[in-house]
Amino acid sequence: MIPLQKGSKKLLNAWAFYDWSNSVYSLVISSAIFPLFFGQLFKHRPNLYIDFMGMNFKNTALISFVTALAFFVVAVISPFLSGIADFLGNKKRFMQFFCYLGSISCIGLYWFDLDQLFFSLACYFFGLIGFWGSLVFYNSYLPDIAHKEQQDGLSAKGYSLGYIGSVILMIFNLILVMKPDWFGITGTAEEAALLAMRISFLTVGIWWMGFSQYTFYYLPVYEKKGKLTTGILFSGFKELKNVWNLLGQQPQLKRYLTAFFVYSMAVQTVMLVATFFGEQVILWKDDNEKQIGLIVSILMIQLVAVGGAILTSKLSSKYGNIKVLMGINFIFVIICTVAYFVSLPIHFYITAAFVGLVMGGIQSLSRSTYSKFLPETKDTTSFFSFYDVTEKVGIVIGMFLYGYIDQLTGSMRNAIVFLIVFFLFGIYLLKKMDKH
Repeated sequence: MIPLQKGSKKLLNAWAFYDWSNSVYSLVISSAIFPLFFGQLFKHRPNLYIDFMGMNFKNTALISFVTALAFFVVAVISPFLSGIADFLGNKKRFMQFFCYLGSISCIGLYWFDLDQLFFSLACYFFGLIGFWGSLVFYNSYLPDIAHKEQQDGLSAKGYSLGYIGSVILMIFNLILVMKPDWFGITGTAEEAALLAMRISFLTVGIWWMGFSQYTFYYLPVYEKKGKLTTGILFSGFKELKNVWNLLGQQPQLKRYLTAFFVYSMAVQTVMLVATFFGEQVILWKDDNEKQIGLIVSILMIQLVAVGGAILTSKLSSKYGNIKVLMGINFIFVIICTVAYFVSLPIHFYITAAFVGLVMGGIQSLSRSTYSKFLPETKDTTSFFSFYDVTEKVGIVIGMFLYGYIDQLTGSMRNAIVFLIVFFLFGIYLLKKMDKH
């Protein structure tokens, strides 16, 4: 096939379509179906604890630790991968490797079983690695295939396709889990629902791997820029070190990045554990109400987040980014405080709506605020690599502390309330910025 020209519509569409294929992972598995499935596995056990590698773990704490470990690996390998991505012409092969690692891991979740926990958690672990690893190479393609004036629009198009695709598959899987008999799935209601959830893992893996073929068919393969050396391999780390050194000359940027690191640690943890929290602490009438309630809540969060991002953008233009970020952090303080007391489904729905409202806003506003503080430089990629690694390291710390408190106290409520400390500290650091 003759390579498509940079900026061509077909090439841009093919790139954006990878969002359509991989976004189903973050919605269907990370946010909705897997937390439900994992909770159901403990329904007939005497308690929520399980032995793994010689230690006794609370189920949600164990998932928190595995998630923290996965993000730690991603944070460590991302600079290596970015160095390789900038240098190697065959970075499409690396992107394919992580795509297939993630999608095959999703398929492997079909056999998730507490009696073979090492294999099961490995599938969950490598699903995370595959998803985030492929994004390193996916994002690095953007300046290669699109002209500068096309990049913002193309990035937004990818996000939109990802949202649409993931919601479509989520709705299909919701019907599959709620009405398994429509698909010929028999057995008791509990058995049928569990099998339907296992099948939903298959659909994610097949969807992700299958639709990505369109992207891989058109993405170009470039010539190598020379021999791969240790200098190139560690170039990503060198870039991060350079950014770290430059932060000393940019006090406002450094203050903001410190504040972002603190509050993002809590924000990302809330997002990653929300469904596990709802599955375990809310007093649902029965399994059917729990399944419908949690999945609908996740879809509601997605929808409300879009409106929240728009509202946040308007408020920031009127009151300024820092003040709005302080306000959002304060709302998160209220959410975490209320979460300690919620017990009924209606409480969870209301809390989820507020999470969605501030979730979309804080993510988009944090990134745009960071870009505004950047110094005049052409090397914005290095600064955003530093930003991404900062965010991932924050997730590692947040998830580990959350899991540790959950494990120590036996209560997810206590772990959620502990996050208030990070939000309050984030407000304090942002307030100090606002005075300068």
